[in-house]
Amino acid sequence: MRHLNYNHLHYFWAVAREGSIAKASASLYLTPQTISGQLKLLEDSIGEPLFQRVGRGLVLTDAGHLVNQYADEIFSLGAELTERVRRQQPGVPKSLHVGLVDAIAKLIGCRVLRSVTTLSEATRLVCTEGELEELLGDLAVHKLDLVLSDRPVPPGLNVKAYSHPLGESKISFFAHERIADGFDQNFPGCLEGAPVLLPLARSSLRRSLDEWFERHDLHPHIVAEFEDSALMKAFGEAALGIFPAPTAIAAQIESMYGVRQIGVAQGVREAYFAISPERKLKHPAVIEITRLARSDLFS
Repeated sequence: MRHLNYNHLHYFWAVAREGSIAKASASLYLTPQTISGQLKLLEDSIGEPLFQRVGRGLVLTDAGHLVNQYADEIFSLGAELTERVRRQQPGVPKSLHVGLVDAIAKLIGCRVLRSVTTLSEATRLVCTEGELEELLGDLAVHKLDLVLSDRPVPPGLNVKAYSHPLGESKISFFAHERIADGFDQNFPGCLEGAPVLLPLARSSLRRSLDEWFERHDLHPHIVAEFEDSALMKAFGEAALGIFPAPTAIAAQIESMYGVRQIGVAQGVREAYFAISPERKLKHPAVIEITRLARSDLFS
């Protein structure tokens, strides 16, 4: 193979991501016949099949996995180049695309990211939410510049991403003023049989809380479980149960939701990470975010 046809490679990369020629053709606005023909030319130039059919879908061969790894790098670098050039165009505002894991308290996200709005060079902040694996996929293809997470990049995940610790916070329990009087004495024993609102079982905070309940031989009544921390606080604001939240933002939580802190879950902490596509942070806004988070919020 003397020269690589990057159009053929791009069609292959789309099929590898989508899992079928039909889905790739829809995303590329091309006919399946066109993509099939281009794939055949690429396989002929490489000299090996890149896919094998399993059921109604396609899976990569060993050669296909190798080519796909290089394609990831090639097109990720291309996307990065396009974004860098776009940002340098006069009159085009710079932007920072950040993904927040659902489990992170929105007030924590606000405190960590608000420094972007005060930078001397105007930067537009674009925030999305989702599960960590989904956000890391967007980070890998440069749809995101940064991911804020409550856990580092999972081991074994085939994504080029690096975790930068921001700090951690103790976890407190909060109750609305209408019900707090019955629970602000004898903490944590007052939680036995008490109505509580908790994160979903798959979250790292929930696992830590379950272990803490077990250590203290506590059996609270779980009223509801939430993926979205803001929705959990809204239920707490309605006095439907006691809920956990980071101690670092206790004052804001008490003020916004009409609740008060009834106790600290000693030994339970929530960690926070900035996950970037590079080992050494380069984006000025990301550097400022991590600096202020470490020195102010989580000092």
